[in-house]
Amino acid sequence: MDITVESLETPALTKAQLAELLFEQIGLNKRESKDMIDAFFDLVSQSLVDGDDVKITGFGNFQIRTKAPRPGRNPRTGEAIPIEARRVVTFHASQKLKEQIQEQGFSSPRMLP
Repeated sequence: MDITVESLETPALTKAQLAELLFEQIGLNKRESKDMIDAFFDLVSQSLVDGDDVKITGFGNFQIRTKAPRPGRNPRTGEAIPIEARRVVTFHASQKLKEQIQEQGFSSPRMLP
C-alpha cells in the first residue's frame, strides 16, 4: 500500500495508518491490528519509563538521559529561573536507517511503503 502525503503540515505516519497497513499486508483483522500497535507502543513506553533503553535492530535506539539542573532565563522578562533536573528520551537512528534515508533523496510528495 502506498500512502501519498501531500499536506502543508509535516507529514506523519499515524498509529491508525500502521494498524491499517497490518490489516492490509498481514491479514490481521482491524481490531487485532490496532491492539498489536497499541501493545507495541505501550511496551516501548513502559520500558523507557522504567529506565531501560529500547533497541530496534535496523531502526535505532531510544535512550533515557538525565539532564542536570541548570540556570535558565525567562525570555520575556529576563528573570533568572532555575531549570530542574529531568529525564528526556533521545533517539539515535541506526546506520541502516540513515543509509535508507540518504538513498531516498528529496522527492515530493513522499511515498510511504
